[in-house]
Amino acid sequence: MNNKIVWITGASSGIGEALVYELNAAGAKLIISSRNRDELFRVKQKCRNQIDVHVLSLDLEDSESLPTKAADAIRIYGHIDILINSGGISQRALALETDLKMEQRFMDINFWGTVILSKAVLPRMINRNTGTIVCVSSLVGKFGTRFRSAYSASKHALHGYFESLRIELDNPNIHIMLACPGFIKTKVTINALTANGTTQGTMDAAQENGMAADECAKQIIKAIENKKDEVYIGGKEVKGVLLKRFFPKYFAKLIKKTKVT
Repeated sequence: MNNKIVWITGASSGIGEALVYELNAAGAKLIISSRNRDELFRVKQKCRNQIDVHVLSLDLEDSESLPTKAADAIRIYGHIDILINSGGISQRALALETDLKMEQRFMDINFWGTVILSKAVLPRMINRNTGTIVCVSSLVGKFGTRFRSAYSASKHALHGYFESLRIELDNPNIHIMLACPGFIKTKVTINALTANGTTQGTMDAAQENGMAADECAKQIIKAIENKKDEVYIGGKEVKGVLLKRFFPKYFAKLIKKTKVT
């Protein structure tokens, strides 16, 4: 990763923040983005090499501004080697209790924001015949569970879109990767949105006992370096992907009993 130009969204907290520290230590030149400019500068100040960390605040929900933000990011170094789409919001609400406008927010931020930024940087990658786009999805991008309906839908959409994009590009020099974390110990559940749009405010027990964010970041970086198409990260919950594929009826019974909060 030495001297690679990496743009990370969702960089002010959680997995995105952990990726900043790991990549900075590895010698990457970083552009870090999220809505919270103050938090981005906090993250920058914690980096070993602050000179190669550029702050670019953006709002994934403001779709009209994103192409301009992408142009601004490209202008900093002249190109982007790796775009890591780590920004997004999570959910803790039942489907029938969640307003349609709230469900639309999950798609706007988690799916469309990622698509718009990726399409904005791809032409330059294609012209240079090199580049990597990473989507930080989730294990619930592979299967659904309680309290995650809109969130799960937004992550499933990422898989359908970017798997199709990979096939359309048909270029071994343009790497498209989907990273699927399970329970990672971050503030994602504290900031998760309930049915009325307020934040949950507490950390789920499963998240509290999850994998450390820095370990998750290391595994994502390793998967990027190994040109993986898809990677599952976490504890025993990652077995759910294989269980659903090979034993769908058993998995359906199991997921109903599994504690997901």
